[in-house]
Amino acid sequence: MEQREIMSNGAGRDLPQVKVFVEGRYRKLVRDLPQTVFFCPECKGHPRRRQKCGRCEGFGKLTRDSVQELIGWVLGAAFKTRKNKFHGAGREDVDVRMLGGGRPFVMEMVNPKVLDVDLAEVEAEINRRNAGRLEVVGLHWTEKDRVRVIKETPHAKEYEALVTTDAAIPADKLQDLEGRRFVVTQQTPIRVAHRRADKARERWIEFRALVPVEGTNELRVKLRTEHGTYVKEAIHGEGGATTPSLSQLLGVQCHCKELDVLEILDTEGEPEPPRAKPAAFGEDI
Repeated sequence: MEQREIMSNGAGRDLPQVKVFVEGRYRKLVRDLPQTVFFCPECKGHPRRRQKCGRCEGFGKLTRDSVQELIGWVLGAAFKTRKNKFHGAGREDVDVRMLGGGRPFVMEMVNPKVLDVDLAEVEAEINRRNAGRLEVVGLHWTEKDRVRVIKETPHAKEYEALVTTDAAIPADKLQDLEGRRFVVTQQTPIRVAHRRADKARERWIEFRALVPVEGTNELRVKLRTEHGTYVKEAIHGEGGATTPSLSQLLGVQCHCKELDVLEILDTEGEPEPPRAKPAAFGEDI
């Protein structure tokens, strides 16, 4: 549960740094909540620079809070520390909900002054404070090695998208895609080009269901995708940067209006069994 690392205090002495690791899953129920702190790209949240920043008007962030902060504030109060690091099994866009069984994460609490914490009480308090926005499930003690596993294990995902189309689509075209898996080639999207290398990536996508919304040019599309797929671009195509896209396959321009992550899956696209909580100290003796 407790990890100790050596940290220099700047005066020629090394002090032990205590770290505690807590694991769980989060469900994000709204579309305006980033996973981690969303610092202003202009001032980077710097205490002095943000005072005159026109982008964030002195706030230092572009959103009021984040999954990391909503969980970290409650955990920090329990452990008596303000320092933490959030490690998630991937991330969803700020406007995408995370539903189903939730996304695995590890919260790393740095230099806590209290170690005897009831995680069930902490979980209940997080959920009470954030009802309708955020829910945490299965909070339990874990080890540092889980950070690497959480961050490096590739996960396929299941999504549901509300898609608008520029024209009505015959039912037989929709039925023809159901249950089919395609390999798509995706050039790095413009929206992430500032933080991702510009290259072509091959990923698989599998259409599970395409259901028209009665009286509209909208579809509810359920699909599974390989780890690292840009799902919005797999729908609209970004002018041919993703091929084939849903727009190409249907012969009609499609637009992703809303997107939800339904489940985190294994590499092949099948549901992962929930990870059992480790036994408490002494239970397996």
